[in-house]
Amino acid sequence: MADADVIVVGSGFGGAVAACRLAQAGAKVIVLERGREWNVQDFPREPTDEWLFDPLAPVKRHGWFDLRMFPNMSVIQGAGVGGGSLVYANISVEAKRDTFAAGWPSGITYDTLAPHYAEVGRMMEVQRVPAGQWPERTKLLHDAAKAAGWQNRFRSLELAVRFDPNWNYALQDAHNPAKSVAGTNIHGVSQGTCVHLGECDLGCPVNARNTLDLNYLAVAKQKGAKILPLHIVRSVAATAQGYEIRAEEITGGKLEARTFTSKLVVVACGSLGSTELLLRSRAAGSLQNLSARLGEAWSSNGDFLTPAIHPFRDVQPGRGPTITAAIDLLDGEYMSKAIFVEDGGLPDIARDALERAQGDPNANDLLKRTTATLMPVLASIDIVRRVMPWFAQARDAADGRLSLKNGQLWLDWDIAASEETMNAVAAVHRKLAMLTEGLALTPLPWTIGRDLITPHPLGGCNMGSSAATGVVDAAGEVFGHPNLFVADGAIVPKAIGLNPSRTIAALAEHIATGIVTRV
Repeated sequence: MADADVIVVGSGFGGAVAACRLAQAGAKVIVLERGREWNVQDFPREPTDEWLFDPLAPVKRHGWFDLRMFPNMSVIQGAGVGGGSLVYANISVEAKRDTFAAGWPSGITYDTLAPHYAEVGRMMEVQRVPAGQWPERTKLLHDAAKAAGWQNRFRSLELAVRFDPNWNYALQDAHNPAKSVAGTNIHGVSQGTCVHLGECDLGCPVNARNTLDLNYLAVAKQKGAKILPLHIVRSVAATAQGYEIRAEEITGGKLEARTFTSKLVVVACGSLGSTELLLRSRAAGSLQNLSARLGEAWSSNGDFLTPAIHPFRDVQPGRGPTITAAIDLLDGEYMSKAIFVEDGGLPDIARDALERAQGDPNANDLLKRTTATLMPVLASIDIVRRVMPWFAQARDAADGRLSLKNGQLWLDWDIAASEETMNAVAAVHRKLAMLTEGLALTPLPWTIGRDLITPHPLGGCNMGSSAATGVVDAAGEVFGHPNLFVADGAIVPKAIGLNPSRTIAALAEHIATGIVTRV
């Protein structure tokens, strides 16, 4: 007898949605998550805390962030129950209608996803930062848009965050966690309200972020889904009855082998994770009919960050939700490139780390030189308060390729086809900073080495109309392997140029509607 009707691998924006809908439909669901189940009390904060998840040494290091470094591209991901929602900036924005005009199978259009976009918004209780609570960064972005003649392109964004309409910056001791108002969300889960602590990506100390463990996964558990943290799935094998999942559980200071069986499997461990799992399964001979397109069409979604010093403004990047608003240039208004400019936050923890490193005798030479150079300047003019982290996403060429090299996941990333787009992003950041009396500091890794970092990896198991053009079809089902689905950022076949979480969740809602008819 199978262990479950459906096994979901991963608990991010794809896996959480699938687990919720299938459990609601009465299916016996098991969710396997490689990371731990986090709570407010054990969020990492100190240098000695569990910050990193190391796929090569998961027993020793199974922390908050999974950072993968490849030539010219680094990828940062979440690790834990809730997946990417644990570490993202809460933005819940729909992709533009023209995103789906080309490059997608005919079954996926904006109109197809529209009801699912709405449902994701409802489930995650999205709302905009109240007008009386705009952080200084939001005001700066608005001023920059107006100065550039783009005021009609500025918009406050929907966030998966709970706000207290009575809170504001003028309150005495406004950022004291005690000012957060306790309440219950629509799913019956206790949360607080935002007091603009600026620690979204590190875990909200007052639980104001509507992360997936507090909505979709909470509902899945209420309906009987079993969520197993610290289970690393190693391969998926087709059997006569369905599928066999081979995993290892982190327990008792070691890895112990586990096997699970089910009729249906939903792979949802992110662009890198899902692609790697299918690559390894093919290499092991357990999934032999996978498309030759596996690993292709990988995208960084055009992510780019440019810090700028604004000496005449008290930006306070450590206050407010990490991202709050955007200047929408996705129609090619600037240099004929599709760009979505946003404000960015910088947690106060980053400055604290520099200060600690200054006096740390064990710090490496580069860090010592950096802190010795920067800290006197920071102390003299309190420069961190005046830094605006200009962020943006863009539509890059989506021509990266994931593969296995010497037994490890490898990314071939050639900037050639995307370089003009990324240069345009850097240029628009310089323009907006200059128009608001700021000095943009285009990152040296880009200027010197054309190196980038992304928290929004997409592709690798892209949707297509056939196995010749994709790995999964418009229903998320893997070509050549019935009842095996992928439902996460890996199936997105091109850069969408803005925060992808709502699109990933909407796609998972769409995929789940088809799966429920089979269980």
